[in-house]
Amino acid sequence: MAVVFEKTPHLTDKPFHYCPGCNHGIIHRLVAEVLDELDLDGDIVGVAPVGCSVFAYDYFNCDMIEAAHGRAPAVATGVKRAKPDTLVFTYQGDGDLASIGTAEIVHAAHRGEKISTVFVNNAIYGMTGGQMAPTTLVGQKTTTSPNGRDEAWCGAPIKMCEMLAAVPDSYYIERCAVNNNANIIKTKRAIKKAFQYQLEGKGFCMVEVLSTCPTNWGLSPVEAMKWLEENMIPYYPLGVYKDKGAAK
Repeated sequence: MAVVFEKTPHLTDKPFHYCPGCNHGIIHRLVAEVLDELDLDGDIVGVAPVGCSVFAYDYFNCDMIEAAHGRAPAVATGVKRAKPDTLVFTYQGDGDLASIGTAEIVHAAHRGEKISTVFVNNAIYGMTGGQMAPTTLVGQKTTTSPNGRDEAWCGAPIKMCEMLAAVPDSYYIERCAVNNNANIIKTKRAIKKAFQYQLEGKGFCMVEVLSTCPTNWGLSPVEAMKWLEENMIPYYPLGVYKDKGAAK
Protein backbone atom coordinates (compact mmCIF):
# COMPACT_ATOMS: atom_id res chain seq x y z
CA MET A 1 0.00 0.00 0.00
CA ALA A 2 1.37 3.42 -0.93
CA VAL A 3 2.07 5.81 1.93
CA VAL A 4 0.28 9.11 1.32
CA PHE A 5 0.89 10.78 4.69
CA GLU A 6 3.32 10.08 7.50
CA LYS A 7 4.82 11.68 10.57
CA THR A 8 7.62 14.10 9.89
CA PRO A 9 10.93 12.89 11.39
CA HIS A 10 11.75 16.35 12.77
CA LEU A 11 8.99 15.91 15.38
CA THR A 12 9.52 13.52 18.28
CA ASP A 13 6.96 10.93 19.38
CA LYS A 14 6.05 12.85 22.53
CA PRO A 15 2.37 13.92 22.58
CA PHE A 16 1.76 17.68 22.54
CA HIS A 17 0.61 19.26 25.80
CA TYR A 18 -1.38 21.97 24.00
CA CYS A 19 -5.10 22.47 24.61
CA PRO A 20 -7.65 21.06 22.14
CA GLY A 21 -7.99 23.43 19.19
CA CYS A 22 -4.69 25.20 19.84
CA ASN A 23 -2.83 25.90 16.61
CA HIS A 24 0.66 25.31 18.00
CA GLY A 25 0.52 21.70 16.81
CA ILE A 26 -0.14 22.79 13.23
CA ILE A 27 2.67 25.34 13.34
CA HIS A 28 5.09 22.84 14.91
CA ARG A 29 4.44 20.44 12.07
CA LEU A 30 4.98 23.12 9.42
CA VAL A 31 8.34 24.07 10.94
CA ALA A 32 9.36 20.40 11.15
CA GLU A 33 8.30 19.69 7.56
CA VAL A 34 10.39 22.63 6.34
CA LEU A 35 13.41 21.34 8.29
CA ASP A 36 12.93 17.94 6.64
CA GLU A 37 12.75 19.44 3.17
CA LEU A 38 15.87 21.56 3.67
CA ASP A 39 17.85 18.38 4.50
CA LEU A 40 20.33 20.09 6.81
CA ASP A 41 21.78 16.88 8.26
CA GLY A 42 21.06 17.92 11.85
CA ASP A 43 22.85 21.28 11.72
CA ILE A 44 19.90 23.05 13.35
CA VAL A 45 19.38 24.85 16.67
CA GLY A 46 15.96 26.02 17.85
CA VAL A 47 15.44 28.42 20.76
CA ALA A 48 12.22 28.51 22.75
CA PRO A 49 11.58 30.81 25.72
CA VAL A 50 8.82 30.83 28.34
CA GLY A 51 5.22 30.61 27.18
CA CYS A 52 2.92 27.98 25.72
CA SER A 53 5.87 26.75 23.65
CA VAL A 54 8.07 26.34 26.73
CA PHE A 55 8.31 22.58 26.10
CA ALA A 56 9.13 22.88 22.40
CA TYR A 57 12.41 21.11 23.11
CA ASP A 58 10.35 17.98 23.75
CA TYR A 59 8.71 18.12 20.31
CA PHE A 60 11.28 19.28 17.75
CA ASN A 61 13.74 16.57 16.81
CA CYS A 62 16.76 18.87 16.64
CA ASP A 63 19.05 20.63 19.09
CA MET A 64 17.00 23.01 21.24
CA ILE A 65 17.90 25.63 23.84
CA GLU A 66 15.55 26.96 26.52
CA ALA A 67 15.86 30.73 26.93
CA ALA A 68 14.65 33.04 29.67
CA HIS A 69 11.33 34.79 29.03
CA GLY A 70 11.70 37.06 26.00
CA ARG A 71 15.41 36.43 25.53
CA ALA A 72 15.28 33.92 22.66
CA PRO A 73 16.60 36.40 20.04
CA ALA A 74 19.60 37.21 22.26
CA VAL A 75 20.35 33.51 22.79
CA ALA A 76 19.87 32.79 19.08
CA THR A 77 22.24 35.64 18.23
CA GLY A 78 24.96 34.04 20.34
CA VAL A 79 24.43 30.63 18.79
CA LYS A 80 24.44 31.98 15.22
CA ARG A 81 27.56 34.06 15.74
CA ALA A 82 29.36 31.09 17.30
CA LYS A 83 28.12 28.67 14.62
CA PRO A 84 27.42 30.75 11.50
CA ASP A 85 26.75 27.70 9.29
CA THR A 86 23.95 26.44 11.57
CA LEU A 87 20.27 27.17 10.93
CA VAL A 88 19.08 28.98 14.05
CA PHE A 89 15.42 29.76 14.69
CA THR A 90 13.37 31.07 17.58
CA TYR A 91 9.79 29.97 18.26
CA GLN A 92 7.98 32.61 20.32
CA GLY A 93 4.51 33.67 21.41
CA ASP A 94 3.10 37.18 21.62
CA GLY A 95 3.27 37.41 25.42
CA ASP A 96 6.96 36.68 25.03
CA LEU A 97 8.13 38.39 21.84
CA ALA A 98 5.79 41.40 21.90
CA SER A 99 6.04 42.12 25.62
CA ILE A 100 9.03 41.23 27.79
CA GLY A 101 11.08 40.40 24.69
CA THR A 102 10.33 43.49 22.62
CA ALA A 103 13.80 44.97 23.08
CA GLU A 104 15.51 41.72 22.08
CA ILE A 105 13.51 41.23 18.88
CA VAL A 106 13.76 44.88 17.80
CA HIS A 107 17.51 45.03 18.30
CA ALA A 108 18.08 41.63 16.65
CA ALA A 109 16.25 42.99 13.62
CA HIS A 110 18.10 46.33 13.85
CA ARG A 111 21.45 44.52 13.82
CA GLY A 112 20.31 42.37 10.91
CA GLU A 113 21.08 39.18 12.83
CA LYS A 114 21.00 36.19 10.51
CA ILE A 115 18.35 34.29 12.46
CA SER A 116 14.75 33.32 11.73
CA THR A 117 11.82 33.86 14.09
CA VAL A 118 8.47 32.08 14.09
CA PHE A 119 6.12 34.37 16.02
CA VAL A 120 2.82 32.86 17.16
CA ASN A 121 0.24 35.56 17.89
CA ASN A 122 -2.93 34.45 19.68
CA ALA A 123 -3.65 37.86 21.23
CA ILE A 124 -3.46 36.65 24.83
CA TYR A 125 -1.17 35.23 27.50
CA GLY A 126 -2.04 31.57 27.00
CA MET A 127 0.27 29.85 29.49
CA THR A 128 -0.23 31.98 32.58
CA GLY A 129 -4.00 32.27 32.79
CA GLY A 130 -5.30 34.39 29.95
CA GLN A 131 -4.15 37.88 30.84
CA MET A 132 -4.21 40.78 28.39
CA ALA A 133 -1.19 40.81 26.09
CA PRO A 134 0.26 43.66 24.01
CA THR A 135 -1.52 42.07 21.04
CA THR A 136 -4.95 41.74 22.71
CA LEU A 137 -7.56 43.46 20.56
CA VAL A 138 -9.52 46.53 21.68
CA GLY A 139 -12.66 45.32 23.44
CA GLN A 140 -11.31 41.78 23.87
CA LYS A 141 -12.03 40.37 27.33
CA THR A 142 -9.25 38.71 29.32
CA THR A 143 -8.66 37.92 32.98
CA THR A 144 -7.01 41.32 33.43
CA SER A 145 -9.40 43.21 31.12
CA PRO A 146 -12.77 41.71 32.10
CA ASN A 147 -14.62 44.60 30.48
CA GLY A 148 -12.53 44.46 27.32
CA ARG A 149 -9.29 46.19 26.39
CA ASP A 150 -9.66 49.95 26.68
CA GLU A 151 -7.54 51.72 24.08
CA ALA A 152 -7.62 55.00 25.99
CA TRP A 153 -6.12 53.25 29.03
CA CYS A 154 -3.96 50.52 27.47
CA GLY A 155 -3.13 51.83 24.02
CA ALA A 156 -3.71 50.05 20.72
CA PRO A 157 -2.60 46.45 20.14
CA ILE A 158 0.99 46.31 18.93
CA LYS A 159 1.64 45.30 15.31
CA MET A 160 5.02 43.59 15.21
CA CYS A 161 5.25 43.01 11.45
CA GLU A 162 4.62 46.64 10.68
CA MET A 163 7.15 47.69 13.33
CA LEU A 164 9.95 45.32 12.28
CA ALA A 165 9.42 45.94 8.57
CA ALA A 166 10.37 49.56 9.23
CA VAL A 167 13.72 48.54 10.74
CA PRO A 168 16.36 49.10 8.02
CA ASP A 169 18.26 45.82 8.44
CA SER A 170 15.33 43.43 8.72
CA TYR A 171 15.26 41.31 5.56
CA TYR A 172 11.97 39.43 5.33
CA ILE A 173 8.78 39.97 7.35
CA GLU A 174 5.46 38.22 6.65
CA ARG A 175 2.20 37.67 8.54
CA CYS A 176 0.29 34.44 7.98
CA ALA A 177 -2.45 32.37 9.59
CA VAL A 178 -3.37 28.69 9.90
CA ASN A 179 -7.16 29.02 9.91
CA ASN A 180 -7.70 27.13 6.64
CA ASN A 181 -5.84 24.92 4.19
CA ALA A 182 -4.91 27.74 1.85
CA ASN A 183 -3.38 29.79 4.65
CA ILE A 184 -1.60 26.76 6.10
CA ILE A 185 0.11 26.25 2.73
CA LYS A 186 1.08 29.94 2.62
CA THR A 187 2.44 29.76 6.16
CA LYS A 188 4.65 26.79 5.35
CA ARG A 189 5.91 28.60 2.27
CA ALA A 190 6.75 31.67 4.37
CA ILE A 191 8.62 29.66 7.00
CA LYS A 192 10.60 27.91 4.30
CA LYS A 193 11.50 31.23 2.67
CA ALA A 194 12.69 32.63 6.02
CA PHE A 195 14.89 29.60 6.61
CA GLN A 196 16.24 29.61 3.05
CA TYR A 197 17.15 33.29 3.30
CA GLN A 198 19.10 32.52 6.45
CA LEU A 199 20.96 29.70 4.72
CA GLU A 200 21.86 32.18 1.97
CA GLY A 201 23.39 34.50 4.58
CA LYS A 202 20.64 37.13 4.47
CA GLY A 203 19.50 39.27 7.39
CA PHE A 204 16.80 38.98 10.05
CA CYS A 205 13.57 37.19 9.05
CA MET A 206 10.29 36.84 10.95
CA VAL A 207 7.10 35.00 10.13
CA GLU A 208 4.14 35.97 12.30
CA VAL A 209 1.38 33.36 12.49
CA LEU A 210 -2.07 34.32 13.74
CA SER A 211 -3.32 31.54 16.00
CA THR A 212 -6.21 30.65 18.29
CA CYS A 213 -6.42 30.11 22.04
CA PRO A 214 -9.85 28.48 22.54
CA THR A 215 -9.30 27.83 26.26
CA ASN A 216 -8.52 31.40 27.26
CA TRP A 217 -10.84 32.92 24.68
CA GLY A 218 -13.67 30.87 26.19
CA LEU A 219 -14.66 29.47 22.81
CA SER A 220 -14.86 26.09 21.12
CA PRO A 221 -12.11 25.31 18.59
CA VAL A 222 -14.52 25.97 15.71
CA GLU A 223 -15.77 29.22 17.25
CA ALA A 224 -12.17 30.30 17.88
CA MET A 225 -11.27 29.88 14.22
CA LYS A 226 -14.25 32.01 13.26
CA TRP A 227 -13.30 34.66 15.85
CA LEU A 228 -9.78 34.81 14.42
CA GLU A 229 -11.11 35.30 10.90
CA GLU A 230 -13.65 37.95 11.89
CA ASN A 231 -11.56 39.89 14.41
CA MET A 232 -7.82 39.22 14.24
CA ILE A 233 -7.24 39.17 10.49
CA PRO A 234 -8.98 42.54 9.90
CA TYR A 235 -6.73 44.17 12.51
CA TYR A 236 -3.62 42.15 11.65
CA PRO A 237 -3.77 41.94 7.83
CA LEU A 238 -2.03 38.95 6.27
CA GLY A 239 0.73 39.42 3.72
CA VAL A 240 4.35 40.20 3.04
CA TYR A 241 5.47 43.37 4.81
CA LYS A 242 9.07 43.29 3.66
CA ASP A 243 11.07 41.07 1.33
CA LYS A 244 14.45 42.38 0.22
CA GLY A 245 14.98 39.23 -1.78
CA ALA A 246 11.86 39.58 -3.90
CA ALA A 247 12.31 40.00 -7.62
CA LYS A 248 12.42 43.66 -8.56
